[in-house]
Amino acid sequence: MSPCQSCGACCASFRVDFSVHELLSQGGSVPDGLAVEVNGQLARMRGTDHAPPRCAALTGRLGEQVACGIYEWRCSPCREFEAGSDACGRARARLGLPTLEGGLH
Repeated sequence: MSPCQSCGACCASFRVDFSVHELLSQGGSVPDGLAVEVNGQLARMRGTDHAPPRCAALTGRLGEQVACGIYEWRCSPCREFEAGSDACGRARARLGLPTLEGGLH
């Protein structure tokens, strides 16, 4: 199992904004029901602006076993997030998890 599937910290640490053009209704792939419009240009994954944040597409228990309910249709910030990056390390630290040594292989 990938370390990401036993973590989920990134999905419960950051606000996730993306272009409205990534929404299904605008020709993209992100289901509209899992996003809120911020303005005419930006949408945000539902739940990521809560305190504490937790993406509405995240299923499972943080730090144990998680999955993205829309993995194949996720937005660009999620696609571009790198396991083992500094941001990953900060998110994992918030959950009390160790950083990924050498990133994800």
